[in-house]
Order: sequence, then structure tokens, then C-alpha cells
Amino acid sequence: MIPFDYQRAEDGEGAVATVTGHPEAVFLGGGTNLVDHMKLGVVSPDLLVDVSRLPFDQVAALPGGGARIGAAVRNSDLAADQLIRQRYPVLSHALLAGASGQLRNLATTGGNLLQRTRCVYFQDATTPCNKREPGSGCSAIGGYTRNHAILGASEACIAVHPSDMAVALAALDAVVVVLGVDGERRIPLDDFHRLPGDEPERDTVLAHGELITAVELPELAFATRSAYRKVRDRASYAFALVSVAVALDIDDSIGTIRDVRVAFGGVAHKPWRATRAENALRGSPATEEVFRAAADAELSGARPLEGNGFKVPMARNTLVAVLRQLAEEGR
Repeated sequence: MIPFDYQRAEDGEGAVATVTGHPEAVFLGGGTNLVDHMKLGVVSPDLLVDVSRLPFDQVAALPGGGARIGAAVRNSDLAADQLIRQRYPVLSHALLAGASGQLRNLATTGGNLLQRTRCVYFQDATTPCNKREPGSGCSAIGGYTRNHAILGASEACIAVHPSDMAVALAALDAVVVVLGVDGERRIPLDDFHRLPGDEPERDTVLAHGELITAVELPELAFATRSAYRKVRDRASYAFALVSVAVALDIDDSIGTIRDVRVAFGGVAHKPWRATRAENALRGSPATEEVFRAAADAELSGARPLEGNGFKVPMARNTLVAVLRQLAEEGR
């Protein structure tokens, strides 16, 4: 047992001040990821600042459209929220595809965004890992790579981000609201997570002590026509090999795609916003040929490893299947 101190935060500002002033302190929300890593010896903070009881546990409609999701909203509550189910079904689908019912009852919105990779080498403290110990090397390169990245990897790290929720949020143009010692700032979700580069130990752009307080979703009328599909080794309680979140706007009278949002999971160090695919789809007819061409455009930059080349056709076929599903919904 590695000893640590525990402190319950009274307010957001106080929590931020405490963690900012303490180099080895971390925030504690649901603890579903952090506590596991403490048990494994991956991390060893000496102070946990509990923010789970702060007043960030509501989902509310924003004036003029959109929604604000508090960082302490539990995954199960968010998936069941009527506003989310009606306006952003892709987010509800993604949440229900993650973990188990028991974990969703505990896991929080903010904590979900801060999940760390499930790379087996990262979680094994006896192996070199640049993400866990910068400069020590990447055991996955040349090792077991089945679950690893095909897009955006580097020579320092080939791990993938594990969240389902974050993939849906990426497709919805979400904005992360954070509180720091200098006040509040807003970070587009696509800029929130990092590609590994030569600093894979930094999962996000957050500074030490910055606290997620909310996630905001813009008004996106066509997000009512959206879906999430996850390919995994078993039907539940498994991380994605590949996942896809799509919101699709089709002029059903002529069968042309007016607008679209696409994001992949399980393929990169962060939720992967598929802008090449989106650009190929906008203004095009909603046909199987167009869907496949858009998927190929996005995946042309894929660099699969010896053990995960199957992810390229899997990602292509999954995206095509979701686009086909959504296109048929309007017929």
C-alpha cells in the first residue's frame, strides 16, 4: 500500500488552488481509471482532491440551442437524459457501448475524457513505456500491437485513446470548459487531446491543476440523425478495436449529403476527427460508392503495424455501414 492523503473539495476554485500548488496531487472523480492505475503502480499521487461532490452534476439546455453537461454527471445518467437522447443520440449510443452498467453508474463525464490508454505495456509497470516514464522506450513497438494506432502515431508511442464517449463528442464539435488559477477557458474537443509526438506522457493540453467543469455541445440540428458503432472482441465490457460516430444531414428529396460529422475511435492516440471523409461526403450523393471513397480518403494516411493491419478495412467497413444505416433512416 502506497500512502496518500485525501481531501474533499468545497468548491472548484479551492480544488484548483490545492492541486496547482501540489505537484503530486490529482483530482478524484469517479475513480474508475485512477484507482486502477494506483493499484497497478502506474501512478502514485500523494494527494487526492475529491471533486465528485461539486455542483457540476447537471445536464441543461443552453439558450438558443445546444447543451451543457456538467463534469460530474455520471455516464449512466447522461446516456439516459432525454435531452441527450433526443438531440444527440450518438452520444447516448456511445456511452451505453462503454464499460459495464456498474462502471457507468460511477464514471463521470470529466473523468471519461481523462481516461488513459489501456495499452498492456503502459499498465505493466515492469516494462519500458514512454507514456508512463518518458525516455524509457516503447515496448509496444515490435511487441503486441493488435490494439494499437493506425493513424497519428509516433516513434515514441503507438497507443490509442480508450474512450467511447469522447469519440461521439468529437463528432459533435463539443467544447471542454476548464477552470484554472487564471479563470475559465474553453477548449474545442478536437484540440483537447494530443497526438503523442515526442511527449506521449501528455494526453491532453491541460495544465497541472486545471479542472474540467463542463462539456458544451453546440446546436446541431442534424445530430438527431446520428449513430455510434463499436467493433470489439466481445459484446460488452471491451474496448473498441475500431469505433465510428457519425451525424448525417441528407436532403432526402434528392439524396444529397448537405453536411456530416465523422469521428473514429480505437485508431489513434486521440479521438480521430475524420475531416477528409467529411469533405469527400459533403455535396455528394448518399451512395455506397461515395461512402467507400470517403472512407478511403480518410484512411489513405493510415500506417498499420504488423499486428493490426486488419484495422484499416475494419474502419472502412464500419464507417460505410454507419453511413448506410443513417442514409436509409430517411427513406
